[in-house]
Order: sequence, then C-alpha cells, then structure tokens
Amino acid sequence: MDRSEIISWIKSIVFAVVITQAARYFFFTGIVVHGESMAPTFEDSDKVIVTKTTGIDRFDQIVFKAPDAEENYIKRVIGLPGDSVEVKDDILYVNGKEVNEPYLEENRAALLPGEKLMGDFTLAEVTGHEQVPEGYLFVLGDNRLVSKDSRAFGLIRENSLIGEVQLRFYPFTHIQTY
Repeated sequence: MDRSEIISWIKSIVFAVVITQAARYFFFTGIVVHGESMAPTFEDSDKVIVTKTTGIDRFDQIVFKAPDAEENYIKRVIGLPGDSVEVKDDILYVNGKEVNEPYLEENRAALLPGEKLMGDFTLAEVTGHEQVPEGYLFVLGDNRLVSKDSRAFGLIRENSLIGEVQLRFYPFTHIQTY
C-alpha cells in the first residue's frame, strides 16, 4: 500500500466513526436494562434500542436519567402534562377514566388472593400536584410491587428523557418492536 491509499483508508474509518457517533448521540442508542422493575415487559439484562426523535405518548416505555441516582431508569409513561392520576383498589385512573393495563396481567396472576400490585394514591399525595405540570411526566414500572418510580421519586423532567424504547434486540429469543 502506498501512502495515499493509507490516508484514504484512515479518512474513511474516521468518517465512519464520526457518522456512527453522531447517529448515536442525536438519533438512537443502545441501553441495557438493569433490575426487575419492568418485568415481565423487560427483564434484567435485556438490551434495547432507544430512539431520541419520537414524541412521547401515554404508556410508551422510556429511558431517562434517574432523578435520585447516577444511572438510567426504564419505566412506562402514565401521566402527561395536564393529566391527573389516581389508583384506587388496584385500578389506574387517568383524568378520572379507568385505564386497562394488559401489561400487568402476568403480575396480577401471580398475586395471592386479596393481594394488590400497589396501594391507593392520588397524584397530589405522591407529588404535591393535582395535575402533571408542563415539562414533566409521571412514570410507573410494570412490576409495581418492586418498582422505584414516580410514587417514590416524584415527577420526572421531560429534559431528563433519553428516549423511547423501540426495539428489544437481546435476548435473541425475545426480539420485539414497540
């Protein structure tokens, strides 16, 4: 190889690295799930792709910078700005309407008779707000018995959002889009 060919290869490699890093920084990133707070939707050590360019809707699974730790959390969006949230007798109500949560069925089936996934609460009781303020989200884990979520640390800032989960790519036997 002559000198110009080596320089050409170096330029190509540097360009590829820059493009890859820019895409990762601005558009998507890979995340490893830690813990059981989203089980059975996501299990410990699952690997997911998070997009940074989508709008967030209620019930999306998101990754955000933890407000109470030096790590990232993965949770489900329950309350958007302007929403009121309440749980009564293990039933979620958003803006006064009962919400069906099919992603909780497996965890409900594992409960003992009379046991609940979570205690009753209102948004005001756990956050001090009647409605989710502008610029914030209310999040819950799917494994409500063990999840550290907005019931514990309050509302999360929208600017702490890393992105929305779009794809689980590991384990390979559980590949799924969201």
